[in-house]
Amino acid sequence: MTENNSKIKAGLVGLCVGDALGLPAKSQYREYIENNPIITMQGGGTHDQKPGTWSDSSSLTFCLAEALCITREPEEILEITARKFCDWYFMGYWTAHGKPIDLAFTTGQAIYNLSKGKPPTEAGNKTDGNNSNGALMRLLPLVFCHSFFEFDELIKLTYDVSSITHGHEINLMGCGLYMSIALSLFEGNPPEKAYREGIQRVKERYKEPPFVSERKEYQRIIDGQLGGLNVDDIKSHAYIVSTLEAALWCLLNTDNYRDAVLKAVNLAEDADHVASITGGLAGIYYGFESIPTDWINQLAKKNNILDLAHRLEVAINSKS
Repeated sequence: MTENNSKIKAGLVGLCVGDALGLPAKSQYREYIENNPIITMQGGGTHDQKPGTWSDSSSLTFCLAEALCITREPEEILEITARKFCDWYFMGYWTAHGKPIDLAFTTGQAIYNLSKGKPPTEAGNKTDGNNSNGALMRLLPLVFCHSFFEFDELIKLTYDVSSITHGHEINLMGCGLYMSIALSLFEGNPPEKAYREGIQRVKERYKEPPFVSERKEYQRIIDGQLGGLNVDDIKSHAYIVSTLEAALWCLLNTDNYRDAVLKAVNLAEDADHVASITGGLAGIYYGFESIPTDWINQLAKKNNILDLAHRLEVAINSKS
């Protein structure tokens, strides 16, 4: 494990490496990937990109990180993040090669709403049929700023950032569970302990409206037995519940960064997003030095990412 400051770099780079490793396996059937496993950084796949190319998961994470370099006021974080999402969508801001990759309909529609003047927390879809992982995959930078907020404030901000694109209670609950577990990892707890402590810290709030009717969706996570499930019980779909289960399962069933992200990648299906979430969590626990150097060196815009991590560290330290 590493000191808190370097965990910012480890988290952002770890997330992006997972994303880039997973992109070639995007939308592939698990049976195909089982017969053609991904063991290192490679190109091709559904989007036919160069090795080291990352998707919307990293792009939107970096947009949020940029906002946190500027302010720690919740309303300003939302406004700046929303503007940067629009810049990404319309102008290729924080993209690997100049244009968005793996853009989902729900996220695109929300950003279109933002461009037409919708407030950030009202732009996202709040209906039951739009509970994909587009918000979950970009939240990691909020963990780095936890010292600025009381825990309840951090969870409220998590919900608001999620609502920019995904505002249904199933999404908010999943993002809250993720944030609590990620925070425990950031505090230095090993994955199994972080998983259990993270659940314990938030589970009571999900026994009350508006979440109580959706709690059953997350029962396998809340029960605390997720790590013991067989791989065949784990789905790596874009549905937020499946994605969170898959990322946590990979983290709980490995003991180093490399194995965690490769396990996530080789679950196939929504591999880039599952692996990016896994990679961010594994990065903040195992540290930057645990991420294979050859994978880092192949990342598109590697120096820009490292510079962003440094700027975020400086911004957080200057406001501590």
